[in-house]
Amino acid sequence: MLQFTYQADVEQAELLAAHSHRIDQRIAAVARDCEYTPVVDGLMCLRGIQVTTAFGLAVEIGDWTRFTGATIGSYFGLVPSEQSSGQSRHQGPITKAGSRYARKLLVEAAWQHRRPYVTPGLRPLRQLDLVGPATRIRALEGNHRLHHKWEACDARKKRSATANTAVARELAG
Repeated sequence: MLQFTYQADVEQAELLAAHSHRIDQRIAAVARDCEYTPVVDGLMCLRGIQVTTAFGLAVEIGDWTRFTGATIGSYFGLVPSEQSSGQSRHQGPITKAGSRYARKLLVEAAWQHRRPYVTPGLRPLRQLDLVGPATRIRALEGNHRLHHKWEACDARKKRSATANTAVARELAG
């Protein structure tokens, strides 16, 4: 009976993986030829962001020009809450305002920046060829900056979840 249950669970996992793969292929096909294609191409130049993450962020935000690097973090709820009274000021956990889905995408993508950044692999190099020179330079600098943010948080002995949230906020900007 135990073997039957195990085989049923493996079969279910394989079916779900195949279904997920078909959904990812459909999202990639839509993202290749839609109004968000330039944004998706630019986002995919950053480590940790594949087509589904880039498309999800592009659709969630819509018009990126309404934000600056400083204001987009608060839109995602990736800024610390604050308790102020007179001269005292206490910062607490992140506000978690805004889109939970977009925040989750950024936080998951931020984990990739913990690994050392040397040179881009084959897929990122192909992706960098799809964008303009300004976007290419900004993406490469951003990848280095995000890794250095992780290193700085590690040097200050920050908890990894806290450090990752800081990197996600930087990634949003």
